[in-house]
Amino acid sequence: MDDPLNDPLPGGGHTSPWFRTPPAAPADEPQPVAYDAPLAYDEAHSFTYDEPQPYSYEEPQPSSYEEPQRALDSFEEPQPQPQPQLQPQPHVHEEPQPQSYEEPESYAEPVDDETVGLRTADTRRAAEGADRADRPEAEESPAPTGEGRAARRKAAQQAARRSVVGVVGGGGGRRRRTPGGTAAAATSETKADGKPLSRVEARRAERARRPSPAVVASRAVGELFISVGVLMLLFVAYQLWWTNVRAGQEAGSATDTLQEDWASGKRKPGAFEPGQGFAIMHIPRLDVVVPVAEGIDKERVLDRGMVGHYAEGALKTAMPDAKKGNFAVAGHRNTHGEPFRYVNRLEKGDEIVVETQDKYYVYSMQTILPQTSPSNTGVIAPIPKGSGFTEPGRYITLTTCTPEFTSTYRMIVWGKMVEERPRSKGKPDALVR
Repeated sequence: MDDPLNDPLPGGGHTSPWFRTPPAAPADEPQPVAYDAPLAYDEAHSFTYDEPQPYSYEEPQPSSYEEPQRALDSFEEPQPQPQPQLQPQPHVHEEPQPQSYEEPESYAEPVDDETVGLRTADTRRAAEGADRADRPEAEESPAPTGEGRAARRKAAQQAARRSVVGVVGGGGGRRRRTPGGTAAAATSETKADGKPLSRVEARRAERARRPSPAVVASRAVGELFISVGVLMLLFVAYQLWWTNVRAGQEAGSATDTLQEDWASGKRKPGAFEPGQGFAIMHIPRLDVVVPVAEGIDKERVLDRGMVGHYAEGALKTAMPDAKKGNFAVAGHRNTHGEPFRYVNRLEKGDEIVVETQDKYYVYSMQTILPQTSPSNTGVIAPIPKGSGFTEPGRYITLTTCTPEFTSTYRMIVWGKMVEERPRSKGKPDALVR
């Protein structure tokens, strides 16, 4: 057979009347480019290795290109190109490399999850600190992150197995030093053989560490006593210090206001309302300057650091400008300004000056009654009982509480007027010295 594709019948001709020989291609017609097809794989060749090696592939070379002929009456059949024979490449066999074998970690006995769950945070921290002191840093493995519950539980069990730092037995235990230098005692959550306690034993140990009701009650009582003591100290500080500060400020402000009113002419002699200041008392020996107000009301007069004049009801006494009578006043001995704190130090002849808007009244101290009952109102009578005065005159009486920091009794100081000096003549000698 000459050409099985173009001449399928023997003899090179076609007997069918419908077959016509195609016209010859013109000389300038472009010829098709022939490509070398890859050769078939030689299956007869055998290899010693299971996986075949890739054969070499040659890129087909393009044939020469000829300018297509313009003639339409000539046509040439394409000539087949010779195909190169594939030469098999010898296969090189590589010996497999032996893989390194890692020795598996020794199996550690699992720890009871329930007992590990009963461990407290303090015992865990102490145990982990002691374990870090015994083991090098290279052996410590960080806790797995991003893994499941099984991985976290396994890490917790491994940490618990490393947390056994001592053995407790017979009421004692061994201690080891942590990296910080503190002694971490072995906890009671391990037996003498180093194994963790069971759930029942761990619960018993936990109940044994809890304080008893008696201890809780004693702590509550102690805290109550401490609170009461603190409150008492605060109250004492308020009474002895803060009341004096506030009363001193109010008394000083009242004295300044009274002097300004006298200078401006706003105040006039006459009757005064309860709580209204009308005079200023000077005790040079005690360095006392205190305003005198009408009435002996505790909140409106005495607790504000002022001296109160007995001017109400059966206890009403005379004013300093009266021709005869007893000018009686009261004041605190302790706290709230304590103007009469040291009246017991007065001696016979010491001056007591009462300054008003138009005059100075100077009294000389005569006698003192160290202690009497609060109900003894005769001490402020026009002729005071127990003072030694026997005739009507112009007297002054100072009353205060005694002993100090109590109001059980009263201390009484009496004086007698020795000078009445108008303000136009200046201050008396007792205030000039």
